Amino acid sequence: MELNADFARRVVIDTRAQAWQDSPQAGVQRIPLDRQGEEVARATSLVRFAPGSHFPAHDHGGGEEIFVLDGVFSDESGDYPAGSYLRNPPGSRHTPASLPGCTLLVKLWQFAPDDHAQLRLNSRALPWQADEAQGVAVLPLHEHGGVRTRLLRLAPGSALPAQCWPGGEELLVLEGALADETADYPAGSWLRNPPDSVWPRHSSTGAVLFVKTGHIGAPTCWDAR
Repeated sequence: MELNADFARRVVIDTRAQAWQDSPQAGVQRIPLDRQGEEVARATSLVRFAPGSHFPAHDHGGGEEIFVLDGVFSDESGDYPAGSYLRNPPGSRHTPASLPGCTLLVKLWQFAPDDHAQLRLNSRALPWQADEAQGVAVLPLHEHGGVRTRLLRLAPGSALPAQCWPGGEELLVLEGALADETADYPAGSWLRNPPDSVWPRHSSTGAVLFVKTGHIGAPTCWDAR
């Protein structure tokens, strides 16, 4: 299966307008955003656990990256509320579940082959840092080999200046709304901009964004499998 697998093309998805699809596991649904492969796949998805649902214990051959959007996600290592950022490196194993239910952004098989970092971060307990752009704050989550994952917070009326990302850019609007010269992107919007694209953005209302840069076209465990 291939979905939005041409990484040279821009993709914009309003996830609020997408239908949830049942996964093979009862009580777990997903909205695929991009995908290469079947059940074992290089994939980016929103995943929703119904209250009391779980997945059987399984290995992550290519690594798993999770950002908890709402509810509480759990596995053997602990309970992770909204705002938690988790990295399960290639070869790790866990049994995910959610007692109250949760919604996640999940990226599979997108670790660099030499990235073995395991992380458990609560972004809501971490300090924000002033960015170079006026009215913008940044909260770094992870960086490896030129690939950066972070949260950005835009004050009302602030802007992200035009910048070229040689390795592309992906973002999910978590709160508020973002805009550029072509459209407005409310909370729930997922955007993937190809390498070397330039998109100045602004926010009249303020916004919080999950942003990943430098990863489009970068080597991954999926390429090396």
